[in-house]
Amino acid sequence: MISIPDVLAAVAGATSIKKRAVCAPRALNEAFDYERPSSFSRALRLDFGNIAVVLISGTASIGADGETLHVGDFRAQMRRTFDNITALLEAEGATWKDIVRTTCYLRDIERDYAAFNEERTAFYAEQDLDPLPASTGIQAILCRPDLLVEIEAIAVFRIGEAARE
Repeated sequence: MISIPDVLAAVAGATSIKKRAVCAPRALNEAFDYERPSSFSRALRLDFGNIAVVLISGTASIGADGETLHVGDFRAQMRRTFDNITALLEAEGATWKDIVRTTCYLRDIERDYAAFNEERTAFYAEQDLDPLPASTGIQAILCRPDLLVEIEAIAVFRIGEAARE
């Protein structure tokens, strides 16, 4: 059976796939640095020849020291979540225009979806996104009881000489 990374590598003309963790320590700490470590990377970058894919793990309103920020304030948590994802993208030379997919987890989708959609729509307008990323919204129990929203994202962009075309 052929794997998705193998297909991407073939399409990009890659002879190998490079993989490394992505960090943005000024925005948020590594999950393994928590008081009770959590075993995942904030993001993972895969290079397939001249194509890079950044897989951003579920990201929330977490500060540089691992603390939850804006407890009880859904809109502020959304903005911090977007800031954290932006920092991870910037660490790899990417932007929101490179995002092709998001998965959005809300603790209480019935209560918070309208505010979520307003904040997301305003943020995407600020980023001048066209087309918008594909997206799914899911109600979920998040890893901390004080988190109200968490977002995963996938970015795809060209690197090296191909990036200038």
